[in-house]
Amino acid sequence: MTSENDWAGDRYRILIDAITDYAIYMLDSGGFITSWNPGAERFKGYRGSEIIGQHFSRFYTERDKATGLPARALETARTQGRFENEGWRVRKDGTTFWAHVIIDPVFDPRTGELLAYAKITRDLTERKIAEENLQAAKDALYQSQKMESLGQLTGGVAHDFNNLLNAIIGSLELLRKPQPPERRESLIKNALAGAERGVALTQRMLAFARKQNLATAPVDVFHLIGGMTDLLSRSLGPTIEIEYSFGVGLKHALADPHQLELAIINLAVNARDAMPEGGSITISARNATPSDSKKAGLPHSGFVQISVADKGVGMDADTLARASEPFFTTKGVGKGTGLGLSMVSGTAEQLGGRLALTSTPGEGTTATIWLPTAEQPNLEVAPLEPAADHGTRALRVLAVDDDGLVLMNTIALLEDLGHDVMEANSGSEALAKLEAGEPVDVLVTDHAMPNMTGTQLINEVSKRWPDIRIVLASGYAELEAPSREGVVMLAKPFWQSQLEAALADAMK
Repeated sequence: MTSENDWAGDRYRILIDAITDYAIYMLDSGGFITSWNPGAERFKGYRGSEIIGQHFSRFYTERDKATGLPARALETARTQGRFENEGWRVRKDGTTFWAHVIIDPVFDPRTGELLAYAKITRDLTERKIAEENLQAAKDALYQSQKMESLGQLTGGVAHDFNNLLNAIIGSLELLRKPQPPERRESLIKNALAGAERGVALTQRMLAFARKQNLATAPVDVFHLIGGMTDLLSRSLGPTIEIEYSFGVGLKHALADPHQLELAIINLAVNARDAMPEGGSITISARNATPSDSKKAGLPHSGFVQISVADKGVGMDADTLARASEPFFTTKGVGKGTGLGLSMVSGTAEQLGGRLALTSTPGEGTTATIWLPTAEQPNLEVAPLEPAADHGTRALRVLAVDDDGLVLMNTIALLEDLGHDVMEANSGSEALAKLEAGEPVDVLVTDHAMPNMTGTQLINEVSKRWPDIRIVLASGYAELEAPSREGVVMLAKPFWQSQLEAALADAMK
């Protein structure tokens, strides 16, 4: 007569044998297989007679066996009550499948002795392949979007720089012809203003990409905006009327004057583009009240608000919500980078403020930059071009740059300062001149040069001619200084006064 325990055991075996989607089998305490079900045979390929008595590690890849994963799996199950993970496993025919594995320990309920392990494995290869295909599709889409954004960025930046270069080239071309003194001075200022805006735009792009620290100073907003009136008029064109409004007792803002100027230009250009038929733009500044700051969710009341308002097409709620996203633009291809507002927003937030936008379709848009006030209220705006007289004595300078135009300009600036200049267009040529015994006080070298970088040249010069002072010029935003102490870093593009200051620092 069949006992109740035998009947229960038979039903259990029938149940296990009926499961074909899971490999369900037992291991002894050493990891050797003691039972095998049809599900295990179906996707691992072994019949029970072939595999029972074999160690379960044969299902693992050679790499996993080399790292001791099978032994760690059993130890984890024994000490923590379960082992579960996913990974590649090996079938009888040598092919692999993606497995979800669970190992549970079986203890004697009376003595606590480890008797065996129950192991359940599921073949998830189809799911794994589907996930990888989906990820590949996502990666391809991301790459496509990135290239689209890069193309949009390139077109927009090229547009902005072409405008600046147009102003510079036009002014310089007219300067080649006889001009009245007043006209000549105006053309020079125009060319310098265009170049200065190009420098600011480049710095802003690098700040956006690399999150550089901003050069903050107390800024007199009234004088800064007042000094931009001609630049704004030229940038916005004759169809745009600009109105200004300033609050009484306007406090100084803590800001980077270069970036604040560029931010205002960005907002003004956006306002102009919102009024294709022309119109009026109002640029205003006032001290924020405590209730203003509280409503805006700002931590304190010490803020200056700078607003640029237009009466253009305005934005709907969806467009307004996305307006500050990087690369988002409603302008046509090549007409905007989609970085303007995100740059302004990023700069304001770095300074402890924010950018706020309000807009109504058909009525216009107001963009407001919130900037913290400076603690010292009566300081002048930081000058855009240093003007200190450093009084450097006449020096023998070796100037090195692989770009002929840049090298010619550097030499002209140095000679205008009264220095005796030798030139070299590569690191190897510079070393050859030094080896020839040419006396040199200061080496002024570019960094990005073929075959031998400026840093490599400096390291070589430091070993062989340690008394030569060094100025390293570079247009890169993030450049690690050479190992030699005392190297003066000079960011490109530079003004003559900045070059003069770098020489003075090098000679200290």
